[in-house]
Amino acid sequence: MKLVKLLPIILLLIHFLMVSDLYAQSSKRDIYEMRTYHIENKDQENQIDDYLKNALLPALHRNGVGKVGVFKPISSQPDAGKKIYVFIPYKSMKQYLAIPSKLEKDNKYLEAGNSYIHATHDKPPYKKIETALLQAFKGMPRFKESNVTGPKKEQVYELRSYEAATERLYKQKVKMFNEGEIDIFFKLDFNPVFFAETLAGAQMPNLMYMTSFPNMETRDAKWKAFGSDPDWDRMKVMEEYQNTVSRNDTRLLYPTDYSDL
Repeated sequence: MKLVKLLPIILLLIHFLMVSDLYAQSSKRDIYEMRTYHIENKDQENQIDDYLKNALLPALHRNGVGKVGVFKPISSQPDAGKKIYVFIPYKSMKQYLAIPSKLEKDNKYLEAGNSYIHATHDKPPYKKIETALLQAFKGMPRFKESNVTGPKKEQVYELRSYEAATERLYKQKVKMFNEGEIDIFFKLDFNPVFFAETLAGAQMPNLMYMTSFPNMETRDAKWKAFGSDPDWDRMKVMEEYQNTVSRNDTRLLYPTDYSDL
């Protein structure tokens, strides 16, 4: 009889331990926010630059986010002058969820970002904001700061999104990365910044990753080497990895002068 009465408590304890274990496992992998500001003119670009440089990035640094990447499309891209990409890495979902309330209480942030925060409806600082919430791959659980050098304006940060026709095929592509493809990127010195699954976004099911190069010539040479790499030749013909990418959306970016990455 006593055991019967204790059963609900035992089941609740088991559930709590399982949830705690899952949370602990997920906290070992970064959470990323990929925020895209859509802008329509130079004035909006200047407003976003001022807000990011003088308000948001310093506030994120004060609240435990060590590095933030800010990127713009290179001049040859169709969205040049129309978008600003912000990559924010968090150590856990808990940290990500805590940031908004911390910013609301950060007086330095509120003062520095005043013109952005209190922009009027007829003079908004952007057309819209697009956000994707990501979780780092098991094969690269933490982001890595690029070691490319040289003028930032010449650097190329390549942001790719691989979409899949179904969730099953998407999971197979993630598996392909975790079980060998990531290793090829490191072997060939692509200077990867992150590889991640999309938890919430507009193009799901999809994964995203970013690599970096000192210039466009190096980028083109690296991809040529990738295409003829023996490990890639072996993996790309494996039956389990066929038809895993239905669309490749590639963005070629450069870091702003105030970007941490």
